[in-house]
Amino acid sequence: MAEIKGQEIEGNVFIYPKDERMTMPELLNFINKNISLAKEYEHNLEMYKGNHDILTKQPRQFGPDNKLVANLPHYIVDTYNGFFAGIPPKVTLDDKETNNLLQEWNDENSLQDKLSEISKQADIFGRSLAFVYQDEDSQTRIAYSSPVNSFMVYDDTVSRQPLAFVRYWKNTDGVQVGMVYYSDKTISFEGSKFAGETTNPYGLVPAVEFYGNEERQGVFDNVKTLIDELDRVLSQKANQVEYFDNAYLKILGVDLDQDGDGKPDADLIGNQMIYSPDADATNATVDFISKPDGDNMQEHIIDRLVSMIYQISMVANLNDEAFAGNSSGVALQYKLLPMRNMASNKERKFRQALRQLYRIVFSVGTVLPEAHSEDWRELDFTFKRNLPDDISNDADIAQKLQGMVSQETLLSILPFVDDPKEEMKRIKQEKIENMQTAMKYGPAALDQDKPDGDDDADNNE
Repeated sequence: MAEIKGQEIEGNVFIYPKDERMTMPELLNFINKNISLAKEYEHNLEMYKGNHDILTKQPRQFGPDNKLVANLPHYIVDTYNGFFAGIPPKVTLDDKETNNLLQEWNDENSLQDKLSEISKQADIFGRSLAFVYQDEDSQTRIAYSSPVNSFMVYDDTVSRQPLAFVRYWKNTDGVQVGMVYYSDKTISFEGSKFAGETTNPYGLVPAVEFYGNEERQGVFDNVKTLIDELDRVLSQKANQVEYFDNAYLKILGVDLDQDGDGKPDADLIGNQMIYSPDADATNATVDFISKPDGDNMQEHIIDRLVSMIYQISMVANLNDEAFAGNSSGVALQYKLLPMRNMASNKERKFRQALRQLYRIVFSVGTVLPEAHSEDWRELDFTFKRNLPDDISNDADIAQKLQGMVSQETLLSILPFVDDPKEEMKRIKQEKIENMQTAMKYGPAALDQDKPDGDDDADNNE
């Protein structure tokens, strides 16, 4: 049997010797490994959708059997993704002409929407992939792909450069088929055989992997056991509430058989009653049986689990009372600090991936002229966290910094100013217009410089 050269390293990353082609056995080995990883990806997706493990747990033989799902994965992912990508990142070039071409291409490809989905996949699975292709009209397009049925292979150098991108699926006959994208060609396969190849016009592996951390962990991977335990505790609490829902009346030492038929003249079952006609009892007892109260203990563990889930996942619980009061801006910033730190790390990874993505896009000359194929180096990425803006506070800060920093920096503080440079031009133009108006209408203005209306008024006088 031939030696398998491919390896899987930390973070479930596949590597292969540089400048070599994968043989079919080596390709199938990588696919089988990814199919194994896909089980965990699919489990994460099911948790996100609310299909938690407790729903498939073996039913209880006796008593209530509630199965409650606290779908915190959905809340955590959507909150964090909204915080990171709710305000779409801006991708721009300094040159006005090329920037206009770039923005047109971004809009045509719905890039902002695709980036939001890529970011959400990275939060659920720990990674997501985007690949570039030419459509039927030879226009450059991008699409995102799930790691459930696609993966990247990197070379074995220190820099871990992309070596190949692999997509696979089942055809109508149930046979596994797919494509392997190298930097110079694309090879299709069917079953255990390569089927054909075409030229890759980009000269680069036409795909990029997006992830938020080197470990390729999803945003709730570290709290899955806590979420499962929260589901269990909530379900158990619901079972107990249902079990003890009805109070039972205890009647001891009282004869309820008035007609002498040997049976109590009351519906014991229908009225939740316990009855014992002990004639020798010295004291008759008629009262309700008290329920055991474990509510405080249950509420304590629920609160502890919820708190730990948010703490360990580092995603703020925006429904917490701390966010409902009038806490100072600094205090709230501290509460958001873990989520900000995690988002900052994710932003750095996404900047690298986006730059590589545009490197591929610009390489064919359909988006920008071929003379600008290296403009991916000049791209400017602006990420902004999606939080409520305290405009009054920002304005106060800008006012206090007057004379200490540049006008452009002051304008960048204000959340409603999208482009400080453009805003400075507007301010300058507005000042010029105001000066011209003042000169035209001021007391020192000559009569011939005044508007016709003023001249007519003088003549009438």
